[in-house]
Amino acid sequence: MVQQVTKGIKISVETNFEGTFYKNYQMQFAYGYKVTIENQSKDSVQLVARHWVIQDALNNIETVTGEGVIGKKPVLKPGESHTYTSGCLLTSPFGAMSGHYNMINFTTTNKFQVAIPSFKLSAPFALN
Repeated sequence: MVQQVTKGIKISVETNFEGTFYKNYQMQFAYGYKVTIENQSKDSVQLVARHWVIQDALNNIETVTGEGVIGKKPVLKPGESHTYTSGCLLTSPFGAMSGHYNMINFTTTNKFQVAIPSFKLSAPFALN
């Protein structure tokens, strides 16, 4: 698990390898990840958007941006957390993801970014 706190918002990420399959005659490596967003600040905040950078061992880079996470824009009061699961496909058995969430502080109405710590994606059969 990797964790990072930015402006009182703690991001924790756990990953797991889901398996392999062929898509369009190319081997795909499926990974799942679970993200917990915990509000350790004194203000209520809302996650409004996400920005991911996904890189595999072949140096293929994919950028994903969008509103909320899995169709939600969670509001977190002080001490509350939101957990969700998602996944990605790589064309190699190794990779990494990182990014940030765009948030709004309801007390100050300021927008701010919360870093998503870089985390590794690896297929266990490919490790020494």
